[in-house]
Amino acid sequence: MIRKTRSQDALLLSVALVAGFFALIAAFSPANAGPKQDAVIAKLAAEAGVASFSAKNGEAFFQGTHTGGKPETTSCTTCHTKNPRAMGKTRVGKPIEPMAVSANPTRFIDPEKLAKWFRRNCNSVVGRECTTTEKGEILTYLSSI
Repeated sequence: MIRKTRSQDALLLSVALVAGFFALIAAFSPANAGPKQDAVIAKLAAEAGVASFSAKNGEAFFQGTHTGGKPETTSCTTCHTKNPRAMGKTRVGKPIEPMAVSANPTRFIDPEKLAKWFRRNCNSVVGRECTTTEKGEILTYLSSI
């Protein structure tokens, strides 16, 4: 039988507490964005002249119903679903990868691709290009869930 000393017990307890602390931090971290997504959002913030964007406003835009666009696409959720972590599909059934960065870490890292899809989808949903603030808020929301 191996006997542990009090110092060994204290060390094991300390290691367990530190590991638990870091697990809690990871579990409650509000942002899932990586450095590339952070850089895209920071660039939009600089263009908009703001320090940061509201994820709450981004969620409201993404989940909301809009007028001005095509009648068959009144919301981002028409194709991307109400759950951004889930697969979506186009109106013709083509699959769309999840929008949430937590489910799709490569989302929003290519500025050219991002500009193309924002232009196309905003025109379809709201009948115009999204503002820089709207883009930043949508990306902030999708990077935080």
